[in-house]
Amino acid sequence: MPFSEEPYRYFVLNKPYNMVSQFVSSHKVRLLCHLQFDFPEGTHAIGRLDKDSEGLLLLTTDRRITRLLFQSKVPHFRKYLIQVRGVVDEAVVQQLRTGVSIPVAEDTNYITKPCEVELVEEPAGLFSNGKELHERVPRSWLTISLTEGKYHQVRKMVQAVGHPCKRLIRLSIEDIELEDMQPGEIRELNQEDFYRRLRLGG
Repeated sequence: MPFSEEPYRYFVLNKPYNMVSQFVSSHKVRLLCHLQFDFPEGTHAIGRLDKDSEGLLLLTTDRRITRLLFQSKVPHFRKYLIQVRGVVDEAVVQQLRTGVSIPVAEDTNYITKPCEVELVEEPAGLFSNGKELHERVPRSWLTISLTEGKYHQVRKMVQAVGHPCKRLIRLSIEDIELEDMQPGEIRELNQEDFYRRLRLGG
């Protein structure tokens, strides 16, 4: 599609822990409007992260992006870094890769599609969220890359294999990566770069 001549804006945020992916709410919660940034009118989040999740969140004034990214026939990868309680072994990793049964509605379960899962070391210099497990509590770190996104899917997947999620950080959506961004940090991309890195065409 040709790029629009309208002045759409595109932002990348490292969403902090304990903040919802909204600008307004009837509840007393930390909102995107509490960030020290002058977002233009009409800015909205794409592919929200829940309050307790952290990491890469895309925001834009371009209303087409949600449809192009999440309702397209072309799958788009999202990668997450997860800290779970307990020591994960290779059998659990393989189980997650192959697919696990998670609840998606009352009395309804869903078998997740095959995805990429790796057991990793805790990244050096990882930003704190103030809620880390005590160092004596057994824990493991995983990365999970997938193209589907059922409600709380990643959390439900690790819960299903007996390892409750204690921290969840979205690292990337396609080629837009969190890199070294700190919680609350915002970067702006131009339209061409944003579309190219998300593999949306243009």
